[in-house]
Amino acid sequence: HVQLVESGGGYVQAGGSLRLSCAASGDLNSVNVTAWFRQVTGKEREGVAAIYRNSGLPYYPMNKKGRFTISHDNAKNTVYLQMDSLKAEDTAMYYCAAGFVRLDLLGDYEYENWGQGTQVTVS
Repeated sequence: HVQLVESGGGYVQAGGSLRLSCAASGDLNSVNVTAWFRQVTGKEREGVAAIYRNSGLPYYPMNKKGRFTISHDNAKNTVYLQMDSLKAEDTAMYYCAAGFVRLDLLGDYEYENWGQGTQVTVS
């Protein structure tokens, strides 16, 4: 089992930036990918970015390229999500997820470990 703790959320004006952090602990040998998802109450969870633990290779859905950047520091067991040029529609609860992904990097069904989330509000 892997424990994930997100931080870095908060309030920001449109056009601003935030950096989210996801600190992992536990059985990290069971993890090959860490991802960020977001969810607005009443809507489906949406994959934002993913990163391979060993290579650091990132993956983004087409509509997130350019504004969001995922990175990691394996020495700190931490994954980051840099979010720039934020828009009101980026307002959501952001979750970190980790697991051994076989097929769909942004399929939430692939991930068995989830954090509690950190709220991002863009006004």
